[in-house]
Amino acid sequence: MKKIGFNNALYVEKQTARILERIEQFDGKLYLEFGGKLFDDLHAARVLPGFDPNVKTKILTNLKDKLEIIFCIGAPDIEKNKMRADFGITYGNELLRLMKNLRGLGLLVSSVVITQYNGQPAADTFKKQLERMGERVYVHRFTKGYPNDVDTIVSDDGYGANPYIETTRPLVVVNAPGPSSGKLATCLSQLYHEHKRGVIAGYAKYETFPIWNLPLKHPVNVAYEAATADIADRNMIDYFHLDAYGISTVNYNRDIEVFPVVKNILSRITGKELYKSPTDMGVNMAGYAIIDDEAVKEACKQEIIRRYYKTYNEYKLGRADLETAHRVEILMKDMGATPTEDRKVVTYALEKRAKAGVPAVAIELADGKVLTGREKDTINASASVLMNAIKYLANINDKIDLISPLAIETMRKLKRDKFKMNDTKLDLEEALIALAFSASSNPMTEFALEKLSELEGCEAHSTVMLDESELQFYRRLGINVTCEPVFSVENK
Repeated sequence: MKKIGFNNALYVEKQTARILERIEQFDGKLYLEFGGKLFDDLHAARVLPGFDPNVKTKILTNLKDKLEIIFCIGAPDIEKNKMRADFGITYGNELLRLMKNLRGLGLLVSSVVITQYNGQPAADTFKKQLERMGERVYVHRFTKGYPNDVDTIVSDDGYGANPYIETTRPLVVVNAPGPSSGKLATCLSQLYHEHKRGVIAGYAKYETFPIWNLPLKHPVNVAYEAATADIADRNMIDYFHLDAYGISTVNYNRDIEVFPVVKNILSRITGKELYKSPTDMGVNMAGYAIIDDEAVKEACKQEIIRRYYKTYNEYKLGRADLETAHRVEILMKDMGATPTEDRKVVTYALEKRAKAGVPAVAIELADGKVLTGREKDTINASASVLMNAIKYLANINDKIDLISPLAIETMRKLKRDKFKMNDTKLDLEEALIALAFSASSNPMTEFALEKLSELEGCEAHSTVMLDESELQFYRRLGINVTCEPVFSVENK
């Protein structure tokens, strides 16, 4: 059983209080740039065992009478059809999903801003779609003069050229479906307009990682570097904070590099110095809710190993460069982690592959038991190991078939005869569908099917790369799967 290292209730209490304090600091009007994911923050849940992946929405719900939400989405991301990798959906669809879910919690989503607009046709289409859904949509272009010409930036030709976004609540949360969506520029543009109207509004930033009051090389912060290796984020000591207060804190390179610009813009807008460092701007209290540092460190080591495999898979698929993969490997080695020694399922899967001569998958259950499955004539390795796992959890003899041979053969015949597919083995999704149908007439299968929920949080490893649809099913089951960077059919 995995140890709990993070106290959600404590985090909600401290984070809510911190945000309320910052609202009061700015005479009752705060624009809060919200980094990371509002829902399904699976990275945080993996590195902070016990962290509720939806805890941020609980914090927002505590403040629901005081807040409204503005969403930003970059026009270049709409044009490129950019995807949220963990769910395989576009930023546009993710935005719609977020808005629907937040409104379902009774939160006010007041408007959408399409940022970095430069006449992109796809952005125009998306704007029309939103407007026909009844949404308020604003368009912001690139800020004239940014980043060096502060006189132009803080003028009617700079932020003043953007339309003012009407808001009514004291706390305005500015979020986005992904990074680099223009949240900061939207906040600063709003501050400019608010101050022109005589409203003394302020700005703050809520970013979970890196955790500012943990050491630079704490595994939590190293795991964040591994997660953002593709955009070259690097954790650094906030030397502005160290110089101002003599206290060492951690931030990431982009916030530190842009701080002089943000500081100058804020000072020009408000007429005073609001912050002495990037750390001052933040309101994150996650570090104060860690209750078992050793449990957190071990979870982070596992996450770094998972990121190592993920980046090498991305490299193999042509989606990442070798430098990115090497960077994550270096971070892993600096933590003293080795896949074959620290990730038990890797060794089991590789040994099964060597013995069987076909692709294999290993899964480690909550009690520490490791089971394996290999590719067969009828089902693939993922389906095989899943059947083995739920049989074990249901205490069913391994020789008993959960899916009737007739059901398997019927599906294989359909794939072969109707869909003209050469590979007729059932994949994970197909096996689950067959399992569900079999459960309607077989109580033993129905009992085994109920054990699927016990696979959440388990670790798995495949000796070949899995396709995206299969990876999605592992995610839905809550299984943390890694893959050798090897194609299922590969010339060597």
